Amino acid sequence: MADKKSGQTVKKRTVVLASGVFDLLHLGHVRYLEEAKKAGGENAELIVIVARDSTVEKRKGYRPVIPENQRRALVESLKVVDEAILGYEEFDIGKVIEKIKPDIIAVGHDQDGMEKAVKDYIREKGLNIKVVRISKFSEDELDSSSKIKQKIIEHYSRKS
Repeated sequence: MADKKSGQTVKKRTVVLASGVFDLLHLGHVRYLEEAKKAGGENAELIVIVARDSTVEKRKGYRPVIPENQRRALVESLKVVDEAILGYEEFDIGKVIEKIKPDIIAVGHDQDGMEKAVKDYIREKGLNIKVVRISKFSEDELDSSSKIKQKIIEHYSRKS
């Protein structure tokens, strides 16, 4: 691909797509996104889909603590992220893939259902998209939003 200004050949950036809720942003989220970007190599562009409040409520049975626009802005503020966008109101992995046109889709260690849906869609459409699973990082005390919420509950219930 030629750069219009210089006329020099510019290597196409590898687009990596990652997604998640990112409620109560923590180090596990950051490590997941760092590894997702690494999966695309040195010239990768990381685009992150942040789940809508309504999608989280439908899939998990509760609304996130942090509203969707704030979660999206927090994720986009991370230096590893090139762009963060809110997902569709009606969750549709096909629409996301067609809009972003990723080369690689990174799924987290806890996204079994997402991994299956993505692989099924890619196979069904005959797309050339690599799916990489990002493994869990060291077992930290506060490596999930659920653990953070539990620690807050325990901490404040002892003080009453």
